[in-house]
This record gives sequence, structure tokens and C-alpha cells, in this order.
Amino acid sequence: MRAAGDEPIELIADFLQIRVARNTGAAFSILTGWGPLIGIVAVGVVVLIFVVLRDAGHRLEAVGLGLILGGAVGNLLDRVFRGDGFFDGAVVDFVDFDFFPTFNVADAALNVGVAVLLIAAFMRR
Repeated sequence: MRAAGDEPIELIADFLQIRVARNTGAAFSILTGWGPLIGIVAVGVVVLIFVVLRDAGHRLEAVGLGLILGGAVGNLLDRVFRGDGFFDGAVVDFVDFDFFPTFNVADAALNVGVAVLLIAAFMRR
């Protein structure tokens, strides 16, 4: 169901628009309908990051973990406050490139955070 004002806003013709999409799954709409399980996993990730963050050996690792933490918490808040039941709320995605699935800032933070951690791991060797 679309509310008034949910029409796409074209920012760059045939390339980038703002479009409201509600996602009950994981990033890029995979695992649609698995919100409660994804919410539980997100809580586990948040707790794990708080434990691991104290032992981050380099600033780059701390930045990567911080990005993942922020993305996980952002999407978790959507699941908690946008639903009627246990973690069943839909995450609001809105960045829509014509060639890529719709996503939000939290999804971008998660993905960039993982990339930063990978770079940090390769730099340690």
C-alpha cells in the first residue's frame, strides 16, 4: 500500500531517484518475510560488535565495526518501531539506482563497513 507522497522523486534522469520501498527481508530484499529472525540476528551482531570493538587493534577496524553497528541498529529500529509484532516491521529503503536494488543509508553503512573490515584484514598481513 502506498501513502500519498510516496511517488518517486527523480534526481538524475534514468539513473537515480528517491523511491519509498518497504523491505521485510534483509539487504536488497533477500529473505523477504524473515524479519523476526533477521531482527534476532541483528541484536546478536550489535552485542558481538560491542564486545569486539574494545579489542579493535587499528582505527580502520574500529571504523568498519562502527559502520556495521550503525547500519544494524538503524535497520533494527525500523523493524522494532514500524511493525505490530516482534521484529516484524519493514525497513524503509529509498535510494533507487536504476541498475541496483533499492537500499537505505543503513544498508550502505553495513556494506561499506564490511568492505573496510576486509581492507583492514588485508593490511594486517
